[in-house]
Amino acid sequence: MPQATIVVPAYNVERTLPATLASLRAQTHRDFEIVVVDDGSTDRTAAIARATGDRRVRLVQQPNRGLAGARNTGIQNARGVYVGFCDADDLWRPGKLAAHVAHLEAAPHVGLSYCGSELIDEAGQPLGLSQTPRLRDVTAAHVFKRNPVGNGSAPVMRRAALDAIAWRPVAEPHRDWWFDETFRQSEDIECWLRLALTTDWEIEGVPGLLTRYRIAGGGLSAGIAAQFAAWERMVDKLRPVAPAFMERHEPAARAYQLRYLARRAVSAGQGRQALDLGLRSMALSRRPLIEEPVKTGTTLAAAAALHLFRKLPLRAATLSRAGA
Repeated sequence: MPQATIVVPAYNVERTLPATLASLRAQTHRDFEIVVVDDGSTDRTAAIARATGDRRVRLVQQPNRGLAGARNTGIQNARGVYVGFCDADDLWRPGKLAAHVAHLEAAPHVGLSYCGSELIDEAGQPLGLSQTPRLRDVTAAHVFKRNPVGNGSAPVMRRAALDAIAWRPVAEPHRDWWFDETFRQSEDIECWLRLALTTDWEIEGVPGLLTRYRIAGGGLSAGIAAQFAAWERMVDKLRPVAPAFMERHEPAARAYQLRYLARRAVSAGQGRQALDLGLRSMALSRRPLIEEPVKTGTTLAAAAALHLFRKLPLRAATLSRAGA
């Protein structure tokens, strides 16, 4: 039985899957398996997974269920006591799995281990942006407001922690759910926050930009309104779970989410939308300005400059790209 399982949800990813699998197979920690979940692909995704010639790579195929559904199928088929996730267009640094296994072995109270991420473009080249999250003393409020886990290719989880948040919907006859398959966005933070709110498992990070997180063309501008709607739906779902927590932290968390979306709009060159989102953020709560004055101030400045001048002055552009 492998010590760790890496789940790779895959849907029509023939272009990026070879590099993803190469990065996973090159892990310095050798006791692992890779479960590729072909989520109803119509391209060569399944053939690529079969062609690795690596016995550690297992292919599971299913009709399309979406990202959350593919992750759930991967977890169902995982044999490791640790389960990591890597989307089929992202990459892992060679030492990533070793760092997380060592962390989880040394810290039995930690259920979710994560790392920082380097952002790359479609060609795999660095964008000069990174996600450098808080690593220690992470509370449910930190997850709600700032989501230090960052993206779905950053975490490695203890199987016991995953099973602590599993449930089986009435209409699901075959397996449990860990990620909520009714979500097409925000399914990851919904899972992390549910873990933080409903269990005693702790969430901690390890140092380093060990995940390489790919930003596809148009990815920075696509679906900002849809992402905010999904985030609001996540809040509505979890509000009955912890009503006092939500009442206390919801305004600041919503302000942080709007600020994050404003930064995405700046990066996508959408000045008016960025400024509107930034001003809405400040109207809801001043906590982002108080707690993170530099990032919040530069976000507002960059949004205003982009709106007024249709392009960012050099200094504003540099500041807007400082941290994801």
